[in-house]
Amino acid sequence: MREGGSLSAPRDERGGRGLPRGRSSLPASDVAADQHRRLLGAAVATVAEKGVHGVTVADIVRRARVSRATFYAHFTDKDSCVLAAGAHGWAQLVDAVTAAPRELPEDADAEQQLRTALRAFLRFLVDEPAFARLFYIDLPAIAEEGVTRHGAATHQFARLNQGWHERARRRHPDWPRVPFDAYVALVGAATELVGSRVHDGRIAELPDLEDTLTDLHMAVLAGRAWPAG
Repeated sequence: MREGGSLSAPRDERGGRGLPRGRSSLPASDVAADQHRRLLGAAVATVAEKGVHGVTVADIVRRARVSRATFYAHFTDKDSCVLAAGAHGWAQLVDAVTAAPRELPEDADAEQQLRTALRAFLRFLVDEPAFARLFYIDLPAIAEEGVTRHGAATHQFARLNQGWHERARRRHPDWPRVPFDAYVALVGAATELVGSRVHDGRIAELPDLEDTLTDLHMAVLAGRAWPAG
């Protein structure tokens, strides 16, 4: 895997064959899909290297090994490409987080389910450091749309927290009810803890946050005292 993770690698650098050079016998939809994936990967990689304000369309098409005309067949400008790359990576992150607890035994307790989801979240970012930098550093810098996308991601994770909590309360009716703002606040706390490490180039340390994030969620959503020590 590339240093930046699979999301920043063109298809053939992830182990696939890629499309042959020259005229292709593949359906046009397959060719377009491959070009789209290349452009998304190139956007993640180049933004990680230069920052969103330092990247140009020329940088992206050079990394993707497609023409400028191909770029504009898919995206209106650089920012729309970077936003699409962020959305693509975020969708994969959400899939990883929601899939991980489903691998647990049916009788797994609520805290184990929570911890497993948080572990998958942190592990994904460690495995995809270029995407982590794009999402936590560069995406919010893309004017109003970037901030809006980041806020939507926050609310999506808050809803996931809410769903977990409501299911857990069926087995633990003594756990407190909380307003939706509490779920948003927990995501905000996680964003601050993760984002500061990403900004400081300490992505490899993210798994160290597993206990803190688990204990924080359990303190707010289960009314549990913070563990001693």
